[in-house]
Amino acid sequence: MKPGHWRWGLAQMGTSVPVLQKIKGLNFFKLLGSGQGRGFSLKPNWYRYGFMATWDSPSAAEDFYGSHPLLEEYRQHTFEQYTLALQPLQAHGLWNGQNPFTQQTLKAPEGAPIAVLTRASIRVTKAIDFWRNVPKTSQSLDHAEGLLASIGLGEAPLIRQATFSLWRDEASMKAFAYKQATHREVIKRTRTQGWYSEEMFARFTPLSSKGTWNGVDPLAGLL
Repeated sequence: MKPGHWRWGLAQMGTSVPVLQKIKGLNFFKLLGSGQGRGFSLKPNWYRYGFMATWDSPSAAEDFYGSHPLLEEYRQHTFEQYTLALQPLQAHGLWNGQNPFTQQTLKAPEGAPIAVLTRASIRVTKAIDFWRNVPKTSQSLDHAEGLLASIGLGEAPLIRQATFSLWRDEASMKAFAYKQATHREVIKRTRTQGWYSEEMFARFTPLSSKGTWNGVDPLAGLL
């Protein structure tokens, strides 16, 4: 958001929904707030928001991103936008009772960048334990080799959280996910402590990128 426009941005979490519900070809969408730092965070960032959507076809998405009045309004209130087109590779779990991405499993192209979305509904009774442990993993992202960009996102404060990250390649992502000690321990605790009432893990191949994220395109020269 432009300086001073944070109230407008926060209001869009509600006022944009009826508009989006009427858009032809839009199958599933979420408007997401963000936190400070690279992953899950208790500190909100009132100036950065995310929009995640699945579409009937590439043309439906192109029509929306190219000419819809809502996007033009967003541009007038922001100084930076970053748009990714993604091809789902696999998705495990549920988001609001459904899998909006894919039912199949595809292999990531060799050596190509990869995007990862993790999303969870945190049980209210487990929220304190979750937030006591998870920030350690978010901090470890600062030193993750091959990480191009990442952000913590959320549908609702404290209990419905997500992270989105871009990696140089699948090998880098797996090295962090399965070899980094802090991350391994948190994954283990999600199972033993039963933190989530619903969760989803999805991987994607980036097809195109437009705009900037923190002043640069993290996928520049990689697609």
